[in-house]
Amino acid sequence: MLIDLSLDTGGRYAYSGDMIEILRSNNLADIAFSQALLQSLDIECHVFDVHMSVLEGSIGILPQRVMVATKDATRAREALHENDLPVSE
Repeated sequence: MLIDLSLDTGGRYAYSGDMIEILRSNNLADIAFSQALLQSLDIECHVFDVHMSVLEGSIGILPQRVMVATKDATRAREALHENDLPVSE
């Protein structure tokens, strides 16, 4: 998946490159912990589908996805697995 989130006129954060899903979950604790874990390992990650709860009525049926650069995917998956987090294959 090629993602280009270049800096827009509003000055929002940008990322350009290949990204891959490493975790998909409805559990907000898993999402938050995985972000903190990956950031502590200097692995840049992004959470997709955060605002889908607006569309679904905040009942938690639509999962969020944690995405990392393809080059970091192996390290990220190992870190999640070592900490008993679900890993997308």
